[in-house]
Order: sequence, then structure tokens, then C-alpha cells
Amino acid sequence: MNCVILRAMKTPKLSALYKDFAEDLFPESMEIVFRDGSGKASSLHYEKVEWQVDGQTRGLRYGENPDQSAALYRPVACNLALADGQLIQAPGDLVTNAQLLQFGKHPGKTNLTDVDSALTILRYLMDTPACAIMKHNNPSGVAIASTVAEAYHEAYFADRVAAFGGAVIFNRELDLDTARAIAESYCEVVAAPAFADGVMKIFAAKKNLRVMSLPGIEKLARYAPVRNVEFKTLLDGGCITQLSFASAVRSSDDLLPARTVYKEIEYSVRREPTKQELSDMLFGWAVEAGVTSNSVIYVKNGRTVGIGTGEQDRVGVAEIARDKAYRKLEDRLCWERYGKAWNEWQDSPAQKLQLAEEVRSLHGGLGGSVMVSDAFFPFRDGLLVGAHEGVGAVIQPGGSMRDWDVIEACNEHDVAMKFTGQRSFRH
Repeated sequence: MNCVILRAMKTPKLSALYKDFAEDLFPESMEIVFRDGSGKASSLHYEKVEWQVDGQTRGLRYGENPDQSAALYRPVACNLALADGQLIQAPGDLVTNAQLLQFGKHPGKTNLTDVDSALTILRYLMDTPACAIMKHNNPSGVAIASTVAEAYHEAYFADRVAAFGGAVIFNRELDLDTARAIAESYCEVVAAPAFADGVMKIFAAKKNLRVMSLPGIEKLARYAPVRNVEFKTLLDGGCITQLSFASAVRSSDDLLPARTVYKEIEYSVRREPTKQELSDMLFGWAVEAGVTSNSVIYVKNGRTVGIGTGEQDRVGVAEIARDKAYRKLEDRLCWERYGKAWNEWQDSPAQKLQLAEEVRSLHGGLGGSVMVSDAFFPFRDGLLVGAHEGVGAVIQPGGSMRDWDVIEACNEHDVAMKFTGQRSFRH
């Protein structure tokens, strides 16, 4: 096995840690070769992506941390056939072909992967204006609406606090009203397929803002079924490869009835979802594709209400998403009514208590929402977290040995449920 040993990088001074960029240690091109037992080879060919920044040619600013060198590569050729002989390598016309309209600081790895994670979600939401705000490769808020401005407003206020310093990605041209709203807060990246006249003048006042034009987004829907090859290197130099996730659920016709047989008795969910619940099921499953597992999220009327990510147990993450829904609604109402952040509002303890009681009466906005789980519920306890808050419907893969008990829990609380028949883990 041939490998490249990258020399250790000097640790920069803490004061300059986030201002400097890591030394680029990566070559101009990369080739990944797969060879079968007969010696027949197929390969993926890449070239490094670089930009002109202040008169200098630069690649990625740094990796996940400032002392980690990193590079972005664009696919330029592919003769790799997997998955029933289909070529699976995408043409590299999204993030890797982005036009950087405003650098601020030129982008690092997490800036680009946040944009990519948003596109993982938005590829299933191309029929309507949508906005995804990402932080550390997870959405803080996602919304669809009749206008870009409304989609941004709902995505932002789904979690106003977490949106601070995030990446804001749209699937439609960014208009002036939305740009003005974005400029009122702080974000690191804005990406969209196009920008209306005057938008860049507004963003020019945000010196560190990175603005990316992604003209390929107009073709994003074609990426819905696409699978690529993913690589994960291990501490000892080993590498795991896999085909990337592609949702099998893109319309209500793809959903499966929540039904199972246990001890020769058939169990099925009695209530069918409403039209709005079906719409939210599809929206929520699209969002789930971009959320780190284990995860449970709640969505309502085309926006996220509570997002729980990366936990070890399903009932725990359902509770975290529930608790976040309460906190985020408290903050939203506090900001909209009094112009103050919930955690900083000390002026009127009586008003604050009254607002908290209002949020409790609304169950954190969870009443009538759809609960989304990226894997099956092994027991009814996870589902009951949502049912006790008035969740109207649930979408989950199904396949648990105790599906019968989860179905019974739905019937006891008049909750609709559909199975996807597909798990949506993301690590």
C-alpha cells in the first residue's frame, strides 16, 4: 500500500488561530483506483479547486480546525461502475464548481461541507422556495414557503440562537428583501443559485461574509437519486468505502402502511394522515437526510420545530428535540414581541413567566406536528415523547421487533404513522 506522509504543521499563535490559513500540503490532482481480482482497474480522477484571493492562488483555508491542512478536489473523469453497472460519480457542478462572489475570509472545510449538507436536504425540496441554515453539518432550521423571504424567516426563527454564525443556503435566486433580513444577523456563508441586483451591495458591508453562487442548484433535483462513493479513513490508515445515501421516499406513493404481524395477529395504524401531515412527512424525511444520527426531529407546516441530533438513544434524542422546541419557541416569541433574547431578558420576570406558560400551553409548538425518526423505534417510549405533546403523525423506517407495540401506542393516542422501509443514518 502506497501512502503519503504529511509533515506535522507548526502550531500558530492563538491570537492568529482563526485569521491565518493552514499550509496547503496537498497535490494538484488525485486518482483513486479500484482493482478487482483479475487486475482490471477502474478509477476516479480529480483536480484541486483553487481561487484567486487578494491576488494569490489559494485552496481551502483549513480543514475542520485551523491546524489541519485540507483541499477540495473536483471530479474530472470517471470509469468506475458500481450499483448494477451505473456510473455513480456526479459531475461536480455544485459546491466544487461554486463561484465565490465575495470572499470575506476564503472558505474552510466546514464552510463547504455545511453548504453540501444543505444541498443534501434541498435536493428533495426543489418544487418550492426553500432555505436551510446549517451549523456544523446539521440544520439549525429548514423551511419551505411560497417566497424565499418567508422560507428564510421561518428557517431562521426555527432556531434563531443556533443560526448565529451559520451557513444560509437557498434553492432560488436571493432577492433584496431577504438579503436585508440576512444582513440584520450574523452568518458566515450565504449560497444561492443567483442574486438579484443590489444584493451584493448589501453584503459588501459584511466584510467577513463568504457569498457563493451555485448555478448548478437549478439542476439539483437530478441529484435526488444519485449515489457517490464515500471514503472514511481510520486511525491506522485503513479506509471504509460506501455508497452514499439516497432517499427512496420522494412522494406519498413511496410511503408504506404502518402494519406488522406479531404472534399471528395483524397490527395496523387506524388513522390515516391528513394532506398536511403527508406533506410534512415528506418534508421531514427530506430534512432527515441532512441530520446526524441518532436523530429525531419535529416538523410542522413546512418548517422544523425541534431538531435532535447525534444521540446514543432514541428516547433521549426525542426528548432533546422536544425540549429544544420549547426553548426555541420561547426565544422566538420573546424576540418578536419584546426585541430581546430569552436568555438575556431580565426586565420583567412576570412577563417572562407568562410567556413560558403560554409556550407550555402550546406544547412548544409541537401540537399537530410530525415526528420524524431516522431509524425504527425499538420501544414505544420514544414515540410517546411526541405523542404526549400532541404530535399528529409519525414517519419512521419500521422494522422493529416491537413494531406492534409502537403501532398500538399510535392507536391509543390517535396518531397517524407511515413507514419508509428505509433507514436514514448519517454519521
